[in-house]
Order: sequence, then C-alpha cells, then structure tokens
Amino acid sequence: MKNKYLVIYQEMVKQIEQGNFHPNQFLPSEHDLTDKFETSRETIRKALNLLAQNGYIQKIRGKGSMVIDRNKFDFPVSGLVSFKELADKMGEKPKTFVHTCHLINPSHYIQEQLKMSDSDQVWEVIRARSFAGKYIILDKDYLAKKYISFISRDIAEQSIYSYIENELGLVISFAKKEIIVEEPTEEDRDLLDLEGFHNIVVIKNYVYLDDATLFQYTESRHRPDKFRFVDFARRNH
Repeated sequence: MKNKYLVIYQEMVKQIEQGNFHPNQFLPSEHDLTDKFETSRETIRKALNLLAQNGYIQKIRGKGSMVIDRNKFDFPVSGLVSFKELADKMGEKPKTFVHTCHLINPSHYIQEQLKMSDSDQVWEVIRARSFAGKYIILDKDYLAKKYISFISRDIAEQSIYSYIENELGLVISFAKKEIIVEEPTEEDRDLLDLEGFHNIVVIKNYVYLDDATLFQYTESRHRPDKFRFVDFARRNH
C-alpha cells in the first residue's frame, strides 16, 4: 500500500489539474486537510511539501499554501511524460499523424546515440503533432528492437510509453535531455507548417529503463512560437 501522504498528494494534484483549485487560490489549512483526510498533520505536511517541490503550490508564511499558475501549454523540460499524457491535460486536443513506423537498420548516427552495434535493429517512428489544424511538432523516435520487440501504427497513434509499461511490463525510469536550436531540415519543412520560421527547437531525449538500459533516442522538433519549455526549480535551503 502506498504511503498515505503520496495518496493525499496525488489526490491534491488531481484536484488542482481539474481546476477545483485555481491559480493564486489558497488550499484549505493544514488543520482542515487533517480533518478531511483523517490523518496526522505530519502526513499533510509531507504531502504539501511534495506539492511545493513539484511546482503545484507555494507556501507563504502566515497565509498558507497558494496554488501556482501552471500554463496548460507548457512543455516540462525535466519531466518524463508521453505526449499523450501531456495532451490529455490540455484544453485543446492535438492530433497525431504517424508518417513512419517500421523496423530499420539504423544509420551510423543512430547507432552512436543508442550505443549499439551494426547488427542491431531499431524501430523508427516519425509522428507529426497538429494543433488547430497546424502541424507544429515532429517527433522522431528510435527504439532498440532487442528491448522493444514490436510496435504498430495503432500503438504509435496512441501512446508508445503506455504500451511499453502496460503491455510489455517494462519500467521507464529516467532520461538525459539536450535542447538545441537549429535550422529546419527538408523533412521539417515537408512535415511541419513552419510558415516562414527559420529556426526549430529540438529536444533530444536519451531514455533509460529502470536497470539503466538505454533503449530509446528521440528528437522532438518544435516550431518555436507555439510552446514554452519550462522547468520548475526550487532552491534548497
């Protein structure tokens, strides 16, 4: 069974993300939350501390815990979430178009990124993301076949991460990220509605399983005007 403070934390996150608590609104007092969840004040404080650490609230001395405004179109830099998980939180639902989903012998560049040999194969999945009828994100995923034995277009249209975790039973643990700005490629120009933009923001992800196995390399290529890339940093005292 999960620790009770984690259950309370998850419930509070759900309440905030569903809009039951609005930005700049104060949460109920620790005393009221203690009564509501029928637990100790120490447990409530642990849950509130976790909310603060993850950027949901700001504790203000003498006033309580205020909900922080989290822009619904922000892409978190430090988090490791699938596009579908992120999209499900947005008011405007994006669409995914799968251009490519097949098994390939990787290029030398992809071999280097995934630290694999000439004999290894990868799944190449290329998906364009559309908002309000405009294709503004191009995701290029390369997944090692020796860890991910099969991927279909149907899986790619939904959530590859959900398939990996729920169907294959693997645990996705962490990622190393690199963010660069570069000129669009011909592929970017063909598959995205760049509308005159001469730069594209690229997030490179090196994604690992819980045993520290590198299984995926991703390039998420974004038109620069539509999304902010954010992190929430808190200074440790």
